[in-house]
Amino acid sequence: MADGPAFAESVARLASPVRAGGYTAIAGIEARGLVFGAAVAAATGLGFVPIRKPGKLPATVLRESYELEYGRDALEIHHDAIAAEAKVFLIDDLLATGGTLLAAATLIERLGGTVGGAGVVVDLPDLGGSRRLAERGIPLHTLVCFEGE
Repeated sequence: MADGPAFAESVARLASPVRAGGYTAIAGIEARGLVFGAAVAAATGLGFVPIRKPGKLPATVLRESYELEYGRDALEIHHDAIAAEAKVFLIDDLLATGGTLLAAATLIERLGGTVGGAGVVVDLPDLGGSRRLAERGIPLHTLVCFEGE
């Protein structure tokens, strides 16, 4: 992100499937998914929905807990952040086990939206996240894959 041209290229590549996919909103996951997601939303002219760690959103929220490699965590979204039948493109910086992205997808679905796809800057496929997203029917757009654990 510190390299302006590289950041701009990353945003452009994440925005590419959004432009072709009929999406109505972009959602980004804290922390760096907020940065990339907001930039993609601005680049595509779509609204942006932040999905945050507990206690950081000011209004009424829905919460989804999930398993991590090393414990449990949770994500929150404003209760009115997703319009019914919205088609959302979900963005995060890194995909490892998929727990965070799947929890975010569950929040969007609980609000009546659909996750039509997800974009990540880095995928660590050997940790199983991309497989778990595929099993859930969420197409994944990845900029870089690093094999191995």
